[in-house]
Amino acid sequence: KFLIFLMKMMNPTKTNNTFLGYFVLFVWGFMLMEVGLGQSQTSEIKVGVVLDIQSNFSKICLTSINMSLSDFYEDHPNYRTRLALRVRDSMEDAVQASAAALDLIKNEKVSAIIGPRSSMQAQFMIRLANKSQVPAITFSATSPLLTSINSHYFVRATFNDLSQVRAIAAIVKSFEWRSVIVIYVDNEFGEGIMPYLFIALQDVQASVVYKCVISLEANDDQIEKELYKLMTKQTRVFVVHMPPNLGFKVIQKAREIKMMEEGYVWLLTDGMTNWIGSNERGSSLENIQGLLGVRSYIPKSKELEHFSLRWKKKFEKDDLKLNVFALRAYDSITALAKAVEKISIRTLRYDNGSVSSNDMTDMVTLGVSRHGPSLLKSLSDVRFKGLAGEFKLINRQLESSIFEVINFIGNKERIIGLVNANSEKRERFRQVIWPGNSTTVPKGWEIPTNGKKLIVGVPMKKGFFDFVEVKRRSINNAETILSGYSIDVFEAALKKLPYSVIPKYVYLKSPVNYDDLVCNVYNGTWDAVAGDVTIRANRDFYVDFTLPYTESGVFMLVPVKDNDNPWVFLKPWNKDLWITTGCFFVFIGFVMWLLEHRVNDDFRGSPHQQISTSFWFSFSTMVFAHSEKVVSNLARFVVVVWCFVVLVLTQSYTANLSSFLTVQRLRPKTTTVNDLIRNGDSVGYQRGSFVHGLLKNKGFQESKLNPYDSIEECHMLMSSRKIAAAIDEEVYFKVLLSKYCSKYAMVEPYFKSAGFGFVFPKNSPLTRDVSMAILQLSEGDEMQHIEKKWLNKQNHGCPDPNPDLSHGLSLNSFWGLFIIAGLASFLALLFYLANFLYEQRHTLLEDSGVSFWRKLMLLLRIFNEKDKISHMFKESAVHNVSSPTPRPSAVEITPCPQCPSQNREFEPRRVSLEPSEDFFTPRLEQDEDDEVDTERGAD
Repeated sequence: KFLIFLMKMMNPTKTNNTFLGYFVLFVWGFMLMEVGLGQSQTSEIKVGVVLDIQSNFSKICLTSINMSLSDFYEDHPNYRTRLALRVRDSMEDAVQASAAALDLIKNEKVSAIIGPRSSMQAQFMIRLANKSQVPAITFSATSPLLTSINSHYFVRATFNDLSQVRAIAAIVKSFEWRSVIVIYVDNEFGEGIMPYLFIALQDVQASVVYKCVISLEANDDQIEKELYKLMTKQTRVFVVHMPPNLGFKVIQKAREIKMMEEGYVWLLTDGMTNWIGSNERGSSLENIQGLLGVRSYIPKSKELEHFSLRWKKKFEKDDLKLNVFALRAYDSITALAKAVEKISIRTLRYDNGSVSSNDMTDMVTLGVSRHGPSLLKSLSDVRFKGLAGEFKLINRQLESSIFEVINFIGNKERIIGLVNANSEKRERFRQVIWPGNSTTVPKGWEIPTNGKKLIVGVPMKKGFFDFVEVKRRSINNAETILSGYSIDVFEAALKKLPYSVIPKYVYLKSPVNYDDLVCNVYNGTWDAVAGDVTIRANRDFYVDFTLPYTESGVFMLVPVKDNDNPWVFLKPWNKDLWITTGCFFVFIGFVMWLLEHRVNDDFRGSPHQQISTSFWFSFSTMVFAHSEKVVSNLARFVVVVWCFVVLVLTQSYTANLSSFLTVQRLRPKTTTVNDLIRNGDSVGYQRGSFVHGLLKNKGFQESKLNPYDSIEECHMLMSSRKIAAAIDEEVYFKVLLSKYCSKYAMVEPYFKSAGFGFVFPKNSPLTRDVSMAILQLSEGDEMQHIEKKWLNKQNHGCPDPNPDLSHGLSLNSFWGLFIIAGLASFLALLFYLANFLYEQRHTLLEDSGVSFWRKLMLLLRIFNEKDKISHMFKESAVHNVSSPTPRPSAVEITPCPQCPSQNREFEPRRVSLEPSEDFFTPRLEQDEDDEVDTERGAD
């Protein structure tokens, strides 16, 4: 059409026909040449693909790879490179996969290899790729063991299984399961993840208690046999990590033997979850009712939605379900096409390998790709948003931190939450439908009804039967009867559990050693130990202990001797109380003299007599033997208060002194362990106890250590003076002192212990439940009843075996009483002084030019005289009166001598103060114009 158009445009004359013909042919030839040159510039880059062609997995992934190439070059028609696939069948065999890779490298000269499917097939292929420098790109081999090969030419265009172990551990932590059983395949795929899974579970206080390993070629009978073993275990949480063909067989068989019922937990790893609902055998959603699974999170996008619609239309009849591996395969080819275009490969060249005359194998003659290093670097730099999410290689592999948690219900799957593998916070999920259509979260373990009973080991002791005693019903009957404090507490705790646990007690026939009891639980011989086993740090490395059901500590028991201290009567009070009490006796004596001196003849006389009377009265109140009569009401008030204080003090002194005379008469001969070591004394310890190691570490020689098995033997050793002291835990000595309380005493502990606890295997679910049961017993009365039954049987009439005798009563106990007594005395004195000064107010207020000091002396002299107006002296005053007008007892001072008076008969007398040699004498004065008759003067 183009040539006809050119001919029409020209003028068709005869003379020009020849010229036009040649011109048209020239143009046409030039155009064909350009087209040919353009086609020759597009380079074909060979890429090998190694897959199991006959499997549905490979069909899906290979289809996705072809669709990726078609879509990529349709979107990039100007690219000068084109990937050409060279497909080889690995036939589901690792050797065949390696042979296929060798053929692709040696004969096809491929620039890269896509595949293989499994981690087992990838191991040798990775070594081939490393030797020939041909990048091996896998989108489905996830085993962490492949990383250990350390090949720079191994590219994992998918996630390492290490990324999902934290997601699995987060699920276990969220539902508070403590133990897990893992079921995995016996190959590199199954074993690669196990060490990392164990560590991740330990980080969330959980552990793998049993590993169920199933061969890839296992038949139904072998699988059923392994599952029946799991039914006899207590743990009901199973983590399944297998290829889908084997994993779904296990799930199907578990459903048949009733292991998909309520109480069971099945957690599937990413490798199986991605195949659920496909046409793999056993992957029907009906077989996995109530299971959980983890799956790498694929973000939604328009490209993914469009691709999914195209996939459904393409395989509407074949029913091939799109999975994450197909998306990874799609993105892998896209990344490889980008990397090849970036380095502009035109031709593939291999350097021939060096061949020696003695070695002519294919491995030696294998060539080395010249473009391998540059292609690997270009592939590592590729960044784009693919169908499966962001494609970004870090250390030649993709990294994922977010996983979906799937709950399979009927023929549907529910996303109950997302788990961030890099987050340590506790995840929260939507409600889960568990096996058996239950919505109750399984506790993760059960006592198997068709399995063995709970085997509980007990120590067979020769003494201290109050804790554990093992008896046989008869000589011919092997059945044993157990009793004791530890056994009663253990069985009471089992009764508190919300489920039935039937223990079967066993014991060691050899002499008891408590470390051997712990070892039997650690190695799986026993399920638990019930006895007087002390919680120790070195034992806690191997087993778990419940909360302690006794308080304990290592004490020293020593013989006692009588107390011959002559000053023991001073012990009930401390020094401060003695000094304060003595000062108050003196103070009360002074207050009583002050209040009674003017009105009571018993408190008058010479100074010596007054002082002795005051002190005698005060101190005699101690025994309430004071004979002096108290006249003043204020003094009576002080005496009443002080007698109450003295009563409390004397009663407290008497009670405390009785305690000292009763208890402190027993004094230990030795008080510290260092005294025993320094004196070279022998000490005793209970046979089989950890105390033996403590004494050795403390510095005791083996020859100085004597074991005993019972209370009686310990008493015999100390009474015969074969040992100077016994060192053991407090609870044992309390039992001993309940029988021999007057002969021995416990001194301060030199070592603290956590007490007795029951022993269970590491991460046993029974540990927590029994600990909660012990708390319930301790908060109620049942624990007290058990203690009274076994530990306090003979403790009547015995003093406290470890009293605190270092301090007597202190001032802090009575300072309130002393404040009351002091305040009462102070108020009485204040009222008395106020009343006295009020009566003598004229003496103080006289303005006669006399100094305050002389007035004060006058008041003191007046105070030293008797108070004549007191009722004590009224009777004597009546008998001694000589005139009808009584003489005033107090001398009034007239403030103004010239003061007029209306009635001079009643005018008060004026007193002048004239100094004398020793004191001053008041003198009566008369007015000059007054006549005083002799009678009135006499009056």
